[in-house]
Amino acid sequence: MNGSITLPIVLRTRLFPNKWIVICVLSIAALSLLSIGFGPAGWDWRLAIAWLAPEHFTQFDPLQINVVTQIRLPRFMLAVMIGLVLAQTGTATQALCRNPLADPSIIGISSGAAVIAVAFIALGAKFDFQADKYLPYAAFLGALSVTIFVYLIAKQAGQVNVTTLILVGVAVNALAFALIGLLSFYADDSALRLINYWTMGSLGGATWANLNQALPLLLISAIGLWYLKEPMNCLLLGESQAQYLGINTQTLKFQIIILVALGVGASVAMTGLIGFVGLVVPHIARLMVGPHLRVMMPLCMLLGIIVLLLSDWLARTLVMPAELPIGIITALLGAPLFIYLILKSKQGGVIA
Repeated sequence: MNGSITLPIVLRTRLFPNKWIVICVLSIAALSLLSIGFGPAGWDWRLAIAWLAPEHFTQFDPLQINVVTQIRLPRFMLAVMIGLVLAQTGTATQALCRNPLADPSIIGISSGAAVIAVAFIALGAKFDFQADKYLPYAAFLGALSVTIFVYLIAKQAGQVNVTTLILVGVAVNALAFALIGLLSFYADDSALRLINYWTMGSLGGATWANLNQALPLLLISAIGLWYLKEPMNCLLLGESQAQYLGINTQTLKFQIIILVALGVGASVAMTGLIGFVGLVVPHIARLMVGPHLRVMMPLCMLLGIIVLLLSDWLARTLVMPAELPIGIITALLGAPLFIYLILKSKQGGVIA
């Protein structure tokens, strides 16, 4: 022995290539011009900045400026926050379970949040209360309950059993969609249309009022998980090793569960079910810079923003003036890519 410490491969990382951050930032800037500047009410990249000083852009009428400020801007901000949070919570869930197949949608967290949210939508009119005011908090409770349930069931001898985790996730998803179908029978026509569209994901309901309601929950989740990235990095070594490094693993796991449930619950309440972002994006970031969360998490968050902005723009433009549910776009983009990553990983015997 030469006295040096060799970390397991899970914590080895390539040199952090700043070029990826630059590329991601430039991509987000380009997509922001597409998201804000292009749509049915006008196709001009200058619309993306005209709202800042409308007196200098007299070629645009007040209606176009109003569409940008009241529809496109809140939708853009929501896409940024949801993409960031979904990618980050996917990364945190994989770190918590120490498995790259763990994801809030795969193991049932998203569908658990969806059940409570759908219940509020379906039963709101029947019991005469405004469901919109409580959706983020109701979805958070649903996500928290399922997170704790799945984690406790899958835990075995201090470790998370991957097979049990996936099987429980499949069962929870099946039960959740059965309950959503049952609740649909108690919804009126307007609520039923909203539920059907909402379960496939959409950013169409973005408003400044909704953003103000959900933004605190999303920010708490994002900031909290950001500050936990170093302890989560130690958790990847294993609970015993993390404890030797001075990490209180029980407190850390509890914090991760709460923050993941908070982020997923608020995201589901705002946009419905959007799959594959929390599963595929961490894989892509891991391939780019390695698994070390110090360098992987920020890149993952930027990639999540890119995926949501691109998917939302495609959802708005492919069948214009109608709109596709964004969940369809993310599934069409994410599922083939994930299958490709699995096939590629078979060559090395591990999943990236």
